[in-house]
Amino acid sequence: MILGISGSPRKKATEYVLLKALKMLEEMGFETEFFTVRGKEIKPCQHCDYCLKHKECRIRDDMQNLYAVFGEASGIVMATPVYNGGVSAQIKAVMDRCRALVAADYDFFRGKVGMGIAVGGDRIGGQEAALQQIITFYILNGIIPVSGGSFGANLGATFWSRDTLEGVKGDEEGFRSLRKTVKRFASVLKMMEGV
Repeated sequence: MILGISGSPRKKATEYVLLKALKMLEEMGFETEFFTVRGKEIKPCQHCDYCLKHKECRIRDDMQNLYAVFGEASGIVMATPVYNGGVSAQIKAVMDRCRALVAADYDFFRGKVGMGIAVGGDRIGGQEAALQQIITFYILNGIIPVSGGSFGANLGATFWSRDTLEGVKGDEEGFRSLRKTVKRFASVLKMMEGV
């Protein structure tokens, strides 16, 4: 199963693009599950080390539901709007709170495959910096990061929304980067699953 996580607190461009990516993956035969931070309570990690001692997070909020889904996923697609040249606070909270999963099982994420999507209001608004943050999370946790490769999707899928849903829908270059990234992501997943 592939878990898609929308890191936007709004139902607009980032969620739209992620749902398109999941649909592409479904058309390739993958089962997908969508999770959005929108309307959820996900508190920031307090780095209190409770999880190191008790093998679980002491904070009880909507991350508890996401923890269970992470375990079932063989692939992860993180999508974020660009906030101040990086990922949203909401997707960063998700990443940070995954510390509890790794505290309980150091190899929890090892061997899963991950890709990233970044949606910025400006053409060059921090999409690659946001993708680097997602890729860093993947590497630190043993997740295999996959991009779309050279010539347009170097770190993953990048979109220019012009701060509107209509803008992202019309971003042909963004969708080209998404198709390239999804294709390579699916290829690596199939290779990992021995298909």
